[in-house]
Amino acid sequence: MSFKVENLKINYKTLEEFNKFREVGVQELSMKEELETNMVENDSESPFYGIYLGNKLVARMNLYKRDARFDQYFEPPQNYLELWKVEVLPGYQKKGYGSAMVEFAKSFGLPIKTNPRVNSTEFWEKMGFERVTYDLERDLGENPMVWYPEGVTEQVHE
Repeated sequence: MSFKVENLKINYKTLEEFNKFREVGVQELSMKEELETNMVENDSESPFYGIYLGNKLVARMNLYKRDARFDQYFEPPQNYLELWKVEVLPGYQKKGYGSAMVEFAKSFGLPIKTNPRVNSTEFWEKMGFERVTYDLERDLGENPMVWYPEGVTEQVHE
């Protein structure tokens, strides 16, 4: 089954949809505050993406483009994506929405870094992500996982 992932506009309608995620108690992953701080014109490019079923937002994520000069993960160093907070509403989980979001991110052809949430490592491994060699200074207590497009490998830190 194919789902259409779309860039979410930063507006009050999207804020209303984000409130529905908060109501289900997934506070750690809530992007409401982030949306509120980014609230600007409706036509602005936002880092928020989602899947609608009819008028209902059932899945969402943040996808940030990072500049190559900040790349500490990929060889050769390059622009990459940082994928945050993939979330699917209960009742819609395990139906392919989360996978569709990640496949959409991969379609940009750039390497991707994410910090998996508790109990989500198996999902990321199924999506082709790998753990990086932990670096105390770079990772600051997080356990990042990455996806490498063809020709890209892990950056080695000595």
